[in-house]
Amino acid sequence: MAVYLDHNATAPIRPEALEVIRAALEAGGNPSSVHASGRVARARVEDARSSVAALVGASPEALVFTGGGTEANALAIESVVASGEVRRILVGATEHEAVVNTARATGLPVEIWPVDRRGVADLDWLAARLKGWGAEDGRPFVALMLANNETGVIQPVAQAAAMLREAGGWLHVDAVQAAGKIAVDVTALGADTLALSAHKLGGPQGVGGLIYGERVRITPRLHGGGQERGLRAGTENVAGIAGFGAAADVARRDLAQAADQAVWRDAAAARLAEAGAVVAGEGAERLPGTLCIATADFPSALQVMSLDLDGVQVSAGAACSSGKVKPSGVLAAMGYGELAAGALRASGGWNTTQQDWDRFADVWLAVHARRTRQGERVRELA
Repeated sequence: MAVYLDHNATAPIRPEALEVIRAALEAGGNPSSVHASGRVARARVEDARSSVAALVGASPEALVFTGGGTEANALAIESVVASGEVRRILVGATEHEAVVNTARATGLPVEIWPVDRRGVADLDWLAARLKGWGAEDGRPFVALMLANNETGVIQPVAQAAAMLREAGGWLHVDAVQAAGKIAVDVTALGADTLALSAHKLGGPQGVGGLIYGERVRITPRLHGGGQERGLRAGTENVAGIAGFGAAADVARRDLAQAADQAVWRDAAAARLAEAGAVVAGEGAERLPGTLCIATADFPSALQVMSLDLDGVQVSAGAACSSGKVKPSGVLAAMGYGELAAGALRASGGWNTTQQDWDRFADVWLAVHARRTRQGERVRELA
C-alpha cells in the first residue's frame, strides 16, 4: 500500500466529510429556495459556515464561501485594491503564487518583503519600509501567509499586523495551509482578511472561504444573484460547503493529535540530514506535518519519481504548476541557490502514521544511496 505524504497538496477526504457530502447530494435543494428542500439546503450551508468560522475563531457573519483558496485570496486582494486607497502592494518573498500573481494582476507595483535563511519574514525590514512609506504609496497593504506551503514555516503575522495597524494599513493572511493543522485565531492574529481552503484539511476540493473584518469592504468578483449576502454570486456548492464544515469540526477537535506529527517528522529529518540533506526552515516554528529538504546534485523530479516507484508519494515543492517540476522559488528566496533545484516536500496530515514517516525515510535513504553509488561509478569511469 502506498504511503501518501502530500497532504499540503491535498489531504485525503475525511470520512465525516464524505458522509455529509453524500447526504447533501442525495437531498438536493437550492439554498435560495423557500420551500422545504431549500430550507434544508440553507441549513446545511449555515451550519457549515458556523463550523468553518469556529475553526479560526471568527463569527459566521464574517465568512463568505468561495470556490477555493485561490479565489479567497483574490477576493481579498482585489477588494482592498478596489477601495482606491492602495497604490502599492507588499508581499512576502515566500508567498503562494495565488497571492503573488493576483497582486501583480492588479497592475499596481508589487514589492517583495524579504525573508531570512529560515524563511521567516524580516520584521526589521518591514518596520523600516513602513517608516519610509510616503503619501504617494497610498495606504499600506501587505500580504503575509500564516504558514508556508513548502517549508511549513510559520510567519510572525501578529507582530506584522500590529505594525501595520499603527501605520494605518491592512493585512491579508493566506491561512490555507495552517487552518486545521495548528490553532488559528483571526482576532489574535490581527488579520483584516484571511483565506481558507477545504481540501487542505480533509474536506472536498473546490471549496474555500474568506474571513473579513470590519475595516474591509468586500467588492464582489462574481455578479448575479444575491448569494453569500451579495458578496459572491452563484448557487452555493451545498455538498462541498457541508463537507468543508464537517472537516473543520473534526480538524478542530483533533488539533492536539495533529501536533504529534512533529516528533515523527523530526525523526525522519534527522536520518535524512545524516545522509547530507539540508532541512529547509530548521530553527523556525513550522507546521508539525511538513518537512522540506534540499539535496545537492539530486534534482527534485528524480527524487519524486524514484520515491513514487517505491510506493511513497511526496512532492517537489508546491503542487500548483500543472504537474511541472521547477526549482523551488521559496528556497531560492531563502538563499539556497542551486540547492533549490533539489527540494523535496513531505507533508503528513489527519491519517498519517509514524510508520508512514519511517517508511518515507527508509525509501529516501535507499534511493539516495543508489544515486550516490551510481555517481561514484560514473566518476570511476570518467
